[in-house]
Amino acid sequence: MDANPEHLAHPEPAAATATPPAAAGPPVPVRSGPPPHVVRRVGVPLGVLGGVAAAFAYVGAVDPNEPGHYPVCPLLRFTGLYCPGCGGLRSAHAFVHGDLAAAFGANALAVAGYGLFALVMALWLIRAVRGVPMRIGVTPAWGWATGALLALFTLVRNLPFGSALAP
Repeated sequence: MDANPEHLAHPEPAAATATPPAAAGPPVPVRSGPPPHVVRRVGVPLGVLGGVAAAFAYVGAVDPNEPGHYPVCPLLRFTGLYCPGCGGLRSAHAFVHGDLAAAFGANALAVAGYGLFALVMALWLIRAVRGVPMRIGVTPAWGWATGALLALFTLVRNLPFGSALAP
């Protein structure tokens, strides 16, 4: 027996000698609309946007100014101090109804958060359509700055001169 037979060293590819099969059946219709990968990429941002819109619709329909619909803030109930979120539901309700003055009066920081959320959502959707991943790098400095802003907001709204920030 040969250690290196010639017919095994360089085999002929089977696909090179075979003839392609004839096309059978009617042609496949071309899809209209955006490619499926675009729809898949915008699914998560649109889902988040839909969830937030549903929450705002609920708060807009069920008035937080009426007692019994929402729980009372535990910090306010037990200490009498306003937390950074106190007035947030009233702010969202006023925002949904287009009363920006009442929304700012209930919780100005929440209204700034609505604007920041809208900006991030627009950026996320644009990047998703373009196929660029959304990356938000939150460094420890951002965390400390956010915590300091919330603490300062809480402190000022609970002092006599900051009563304009209280709900």
